Amino acid sequence: MSQAAALSRRSRPVRTLSELSSTIATAYARIERDQYRNCWIHVRPKEEALAEADALARRAAQGEFLPLLGVPFGVKDNIDVAGMPTTAACPSFAHVAERSARCVERLVAAGAICIGKTNLDQFATGLSGARSPHGTCPSVADDGYISGGSSSGSAVAVAAGHVAFSLGTDTGGSGRVPAGFNGIIGIKPTVGLVSSRGLVPNCPTLDCPSIFCNSVSEGRLLLELIEGFDEEDPYSREARDPSSAVPPEFRFGRISAPQLDSFGSPECDGLYEQACERLVGLGGKAREIDFKPFAEAGEMLFSGPWIAERYAAISRLFDIDHGHLLEVTRKVLHCAAEFTAADAFAAQHRLLQLRRQVRQLFEQIDVLIVPTAPRPFTIAEMLEDPVTLNTRLGHYSYAVNLLDLCAVALPNATLAGGMPMGVTLLAPAWHDHALLDFASRWQRDNGAALFGLNVYSRARARA
Repeated sequence: MSQAAALSRRSRPVRTLSELSSTIATAYARIERDQYRNCWIHVRPKEEALAEADALARRAAQGEFLPLLGVPFGVKDNIDVAGMPTTAACPSFAHVAERSARCVERLVAAGAICIGKTNLDQFATGLSGARSPHGTCPSVADDGYISGGSSSGSAVAVAAGHVAFSLGTDTGGSGRVPAGFNGIIGIKPTVGLVSSRGLVPNCPTLDCPSIFCNSVSEGRLLLELIEGFDEEDPYSREARDPSSAVPPEFRFGRISAPQLDSFGSPECDGLYEQACERLVGLGGKAREIDFKPFAEAGEMLFSGPWIAERYAAISRLFDIDHGHLLEVTRKVLHCAAEFTAADAFAAQHRLLQLRRQVRQLFEQIDVLIVPTAPRPFTIAEMLEDPVTLNTRLGHYSYAVNLLDLCAVALPNATLAGGMPMGVTLLAPAWHDHALLDFASRWQRDNGAALFGLNVYSRARARA
């Protein structure tokens, strides 16, 4: 039984210790094989994972229900795991966590086994996967292209079949862009639905844990396990009324052709158009939307005063002028000095106006579809111009948390050269489960032809 199949089954016969040990051994063999992918910063000793599998097998044999029994997973290295180092891809920041993040605690309580900590753009500042002293993470589809970031290692570890699922974080697209460039699922919950306790803060008012996996059904199970209000997290929010389902005949928003911008790749525009046609085939009626409010909100994240929140959060933890920061990270953070408190309040007031516009838009549509990222870039291109190209990567993703939306990134199709391009479905806050139900319809209809789905099984065949 594959890890993916084991993950998605809520009720199944107890797996034997031999099966669990074989799963763990396979994970470690693949990690060893793929060291060149640079997707792991810390891997726990194999003996520890096997001992945990043994303990879990004994508990299951005694009748304890563990929905994730023995499923190995990875955790982005800005999320605490007790007994493992947290580095945020900055070695001089490294410290051993005494307590796991709440989302990790819940997964471990369900029987999952954390294999280790995954690579990321340093302090989660970037969308490229090329801002880490531990090396660049290339896409699993093409070693010459970026994987996307900042949750690069978490996405690559899933796409390469090292683990069945992983945790990332998402402030401006970090849980979506790397899913798109690796042909897997990326789930970005409503901010506050999943506790951010135990995350190294980036923009604390916008940060949220994210999920990478191979199927929407797996992702929904995982979200159900980790969501919930947390009294210990000041940014946690009580969930509102359960969201209503997207009807069989639905209205979807799409970006008009004049506003579609792939920064010079008409082929990427064409794949987005194909995705919109698929939604029509699923019973959807398209409505062209004005993307300007999204673009304006997105510019606030790195070109506006929210960069000051990022600076404030990191500088409280780490001396950015004397620590071992990459120059591109330092350069981005120092932009905070350009903004005043008056700028911050003016931006907040404008953001409320934009949120109202977007809320009114969603009164007319059930779901909005956007490209997960405009286009892929090669690693060489990204290293040559890291700031400009990083901003382009976030064109469709930066605004989502600022506008209080939830999102699911889905595989769509591949470019002629083999790089996967994804699309992202968006809905208002608290519509997470309705959006996932709808995403399941998309995956059922298109799954057989999509890059990345069942990648675990294909990776197993190659091992």
